Amino acid sequence: MADSVVLDTVDLHILRLLQNDARTTYRALAAEVGVAASTCLDRVTRLRRTGVVLGHRLQLNPAKLGRGLEALLLVQVRPHRRELIGPFVERIRALPESRALFHLTGPDDYLIHVAVADPTDLQRLVLDEFTSRREVARVETRLIFQQWECGPLLPPVPGAHLSADSLRGRSSEGDAATANGPG
Repeated sequence: MADSVVLDTVDLHILRLLQNDARTTYRALAAEVGVAASTCLDRVTRLRRTGVVLGHRLQLNPAKLGRGLEALLLVQVRPHRRELIGPFVERIRALPESRALFHLTGPDDYLIHVAVADPTDLQRLVLDEFTSRREVARVETRLIFQQWECGPLLPPVPGAHLSADSLRGRSSEGDAATANGPG
């Protein structure tokens, strides 16, 4: 892949640590990775310059901001033409309720993650901002009960197909034996 950047174990360790806490100081990061602080700064600078690190973001709790109900909206746009898509995407991105927007393959064209105050607010959003648009043919709503962060995101290791259990440092067989009890 032409867009890939070659990363060594130090780069990968830095990326793993920064994904867990982007506020880590260069001094603490360098100590954890085992390099000089100046080397660590150079590494992070290169990761930014090459586009591996895109930026840092503040993660907020939607419930604490009065948006305790989150949902996924599956939206079908008809006709699915470029002249309709651009304005649709910009409108959805501008909505304060929108958290993420994905263009999809398959029967649905978009998956939109939204955060609203309550079911009434969700109904208002769907009716006023989606189904009222001429190009929106269908909207399906899925409430989010709970979500978990995953990661960290690291490049694939050629030839290595690791299970989730091996990444956590235990074997599946040992877990199965424990789950089934002794004997």
